[in-house]
Amino acid sequence: MSYIPSYLFKNVFNVLTTSFFILLLRATSFLYAACNEFNLPAAHVPYHLNRLSHDAAAVGAGACWGYEDGCDLERNAFSMPVCPGEHSTYVKDKETQLRTFFNQADFGFIRQQIREQTIMCEPLFQGDSSLECSKYLRFCSGRNIMINFTDFLHRREPVRYHMDVLKEGEIAGHCKLHKEVLEDELGHLSPLQSWAPELRFFRELPQRPIDSGMCDVVVTQPTVLLKLDASVNMYHHFCDFFNLYASLHVNTSNGQGYDPFGRDLQILIWETYKYMSPFAETFEAFTKNPLWDLNTFRGKTVCFKNLMLPLLPRMIFGLFYNTPIIQGCEKSGLFRAFSEFILHRLEVPFYERNNSKIRLTFLSRGTKYRRVLNEEELLERLNEDARFDVQSVSYGSQMNFRQQLEITRNTDLFIGMHGAGLTHILFLPNWATIFELYNCEDPTCYLDLARLRGVNYITWEKPEKLQAEDDGRGSGSGGAYAKFTNYSFDVDEFMRLVHKAADHVEKQKEFRDLVKKYLPENHQEL
Repeated sequence: MSYIPSYLFKNVFNVLTTSFFILLLRATSFLYAACNEFNLPAAHVPYHLNRLSHDAAAVGAGACWGYEDGCDLERNAFSMPVCPGEHSTYVKDKETQLRTFFNQADFGFIRQQIREQTIMCEPLFQGDSSLECSKYLRFCSGRNIMINFTDFLHRREPVRYHMDVLKEGEIAGHCKLHKEVLEDELGHLSPLQSWAPELRFFRELPQRPIDSGMCDVVVTQPTVLLKLDASVNMYHHFCDFFNLYASLHVNTSNGQGYDPFGRDLQILIWETYKYMSPFAETFEAFTKNPLWDLNTFRGKTVCFKNLMLPLLPRMIFGLFYNTPIIQGCEKSGLFRAFSEFILHRLEVPFYERNNSKIRLTFLSRGTKYRRVLNEEELLERLNEDARFDVQSVSYGSQMNFRQQLEITRNTDLFIGMHGAGLTHILFLPNWATIFELYNCEDPTCYLDLARLRGVNYITWEKPEKLQAEDDGRGSGSGGAYAKFTNYSFDVDEFMRLVHKAADHVEKQKEFRDLVKKYLPENHQEL
């Protein structure tokens, strides 16, 4: 064996080490640039790059959201749900339960919408119109689509949840219409369930609408037609935002040459009411442009080069509750990705820690019903406990939505009565616990939302230790309802549950790692 000088080994080692760090630096720089370009959470960028182009596979080493063809779910998917305990009685085994949850409540649902898409109006030549939709017209995308709003010149009644916004031929394109295929998908004819009320009137044009000059306005940016649920209620309005985010994932399959998560998006709200909502800032996560409504194009014929008709409020966000599959599984990657996307795009900060105390937020209600009558007494006991940093907040009109999200994102233990404000579950950190102080005889709504988001949930356990102000007949409906009264809570039982919730938080590895990261070395660790 020939002799190799030791200095040669050292030189080779130095060259390899230097090369490794150069490659690492380049990869880090590329990822940083990609984060800035796409304005996405850093953890999302490899998945997004690989979805857009297989050439970017080196960045994410095969990272996939979970709906792409060939995605290795166990190794490379964004995340996989878990189904602890025994499997549900209506599925044959644990594997089936997990797969069903993934397909119904996670990125598997996106995969289903992509795979279901069928061409309704087929382009025969480049530059023709096109229209394709998933089953029952739940999601659709189109190119070079004409919509005629001239009838609105004579329409005076306000339009919301109407199924007669368009009439025969007022939505059309120059493509080969497969009319029978379209008519077979009209079974869900409902304002907030499908696009059937509008697309049943789709007709084939003899010439290209843009080239022929029939358009008063041509919109070149990608455009979303959006039907809204109740925009004053956080739970209902976030059905809209969640479905819009999910639809952007579905739209990555359409082969169009633009970034589906770009913010140069036009949003046309499908009603004539002027949009107003305490959660309006959330739209800034999706678009940099002003919102449009049906009045924007009153009396005009408009052509849209790229059009998306997204999933509707009666779809995924509101579809899962009180179902056996949700009760057995948790931690949907789709829900987690939505949370991270919104917090990133709205630039909601995360605070460093200077102690190991649990950050506790008590949500106070200023409404007529479901108020905590002995709230001051409960807060006094909480503030006496050195284990907690306590704040009491009211998420009302006096606090903008970004400020609300900032509080929620920096909360470990969130306490509140049953109500739409608990939709903030979506934006709690992964290790958090939500304590729905009392569910007011609606036991599954926020329990299921917590499971989908992947945070711990508890609620009041001993009904004999709470006291209703009255029987709940004050609503004027004639019946007694638990949601239409106010409550007092046994303080000792309340504190027992709070400590139960805190125990869970402190056991979470992410929480423990976070405390260790920010605490001084001489501080007592958990």
